Amino acid sequence: MSTDWSSDMVARARVHAALGEPARLALVDLLVLGDASPGEVGRKLGLPSNLLAHHVKLLEQAGVVERSRSEGDHRRTYLRLRTSAFADLVPSGLRRAPRVVFVCSHNSARSQLAAALWKRRSAVPTASAGTRPAERVHPLAVATARTHGLSLTRARPHHLDDVLRPDDLVVAVCDNAHEELTDHDDRLHWSVPDPAAVGTPTAFDAAYRDLADRVDRLVPAVRPAPEDS
Repeated sequence: MSTDWSSDMVARARVHAALGEPARLALVDLLVLGDASPGEVGRKLGLPSNLLAHHVKLLEQAGVVERSRSEGDHRRTYLRLRTSAFADLVPSGLRRAPRVVFVCSHNSARSQLAAALWKRRSAVPTASAGTRPAERVHPLAVATARTHGLSLTRARPHHLDDVLRPDDLVVAVCDNAHEELTDHDDRLHWSVPDPAAVGTPTAFDAAYRDLADRVDRLVPAVRPAPEDS
């Protein structure tokens, strides 16, 4: 008796097969909370480039990861997790931090929206900053926040040096900031396209939705740092 598997079942089986190898599972675990370049993945997992390329290819074919081109160094690509390929991958209690600081170049859109989302969804304190802060928060970021029930009317851009504390968990929400933060190795990276480069409400709403999805994944993984005794 033959069995006609549904296309959904075949796709799910392909994902399970792709994850059924320790190196590929470790690669996916690495991308759950942030994006990374192939070189960064190889260094963190100790994989040679040819073996890493093999694993990445299989994960791409299974629809688990995808690539995006860096908006900073255009020669670079970043790997990101395609969460639609599977469910229930959100980790729990992986990090402890006294505060989460979202960083982008100008601190005028993505980092401001991410901090506002975090403040609404987590009890862990948050802040935002820029490596080269603008003079004001982008008007379309303010409008997008308002559309989704958040307020950025009093938000102002700040320089990273004036905000960051030693034990903060840093989340770079743009490629430029990630590539500039060479002194902060233990950070997360979210490769969120710059909506200001497009300058439309649609682009800002897309950035908001991307950030909201990522914040939802990170919130259960971060616990408040224990108070000093």
